[in-house]
Amino acid sequence: MTFATIAPGVIMIPNPDFHLRPRGFWAHVRLVSETLGYSPRGKKVRTLRRFTQEEVLTCIEERGLGREHLYRDDAPTKLLNEVVTYLNFRADTLTNEVRPNLMNKVEARSEFERLVKLHNPKCYLPMNKQKGAKKHHNYLGCMVNILTEAELGNGNFDDNPRGLVAVTKNNEPLRVFSRWMDGAFPSITNPKAIWEVKEYYGTTTFGSRVADGVYETMLDGEEVNELETAESIDIKHYLIVDDHFTWWDCGRSYLCRIFDMIHMGLVDEAVFGKEVLTRWSTIVRGW
Repeated sequence: MTFATIAPGVIMIPNPDFHLRPRGFWAHVRLVSETLGYSPRGKKVRTLRRFTQEEVLTCIEERGLGREHLYRDDAPTKLLNEVVTYLNFRADTLTNEVRPNLMNKVEARSEFERLVKLHNPKCYLPMNKQKGAKKHHNYLGCMVNILTEAELGNGNFDDNPRGLVAVTKNNEPLRVFSRWMDGAFPSITNPKAIWEVKEYYGTTTFGSRVADGVYETMLDGEEVNELETAESIDIKHYLIVDDHFTWWDCGRSYLCRIFDMIHMGLVDEAVFGKEVLTRWSTIVRGW
């Protein structure tokens, strides 16, 4: 299978070959991934699993499901070929393109401090929720705000939303989303773009809040899509994540779920680690 061309330097916009496939396709992807494992077994393994057609067929059969839709007349069906191709495309992309962009706390702090000196920002610079020596800026969130301000100017976007996104019609509330965002353009009332930042620098274990963060983004994406389907109102939805230890050493399966979310149409684009330094400004200019 030949993949559609994606612009150079852009890691995580959906590949057109897999974008917005029917929900049944994603049911196969999720069932196989969860049953066989996103990574090879073993605590010290730091890779993502690649899959064969036979493994997928065996997985489906062991769940007591039929295989006729995947293998017919002694040959794999188009669906089986595409599921296996997608699973291995996901593993290769995350391993070869996403992993090298993930930073640690020291790298992120260095880039944050460089941007502060370069831009002298006036925007809100969020802090983490720790106390004492562990308290510091949310480096990734700060970088996003600094770069957004550099493109749009101070006061032309919401750098610290303190409320729920509200979409109106005829000056009345039409939809109100379930969760606070980390940023919005031009504001959280009738935004054209919203974004979430998931950074976990300095963590030593993979906690449930990381997993919850992924599921929250899925909920947000469903709300954005329902709005577009029902009201023809399009809001761009972005996810910016970082920390090599959290996402790669501990949470590779959740990187896979982010990858799936993008191709399911729940997120317009994800930006990983130091990619924010080259990609985010381009995204902002497109608004």
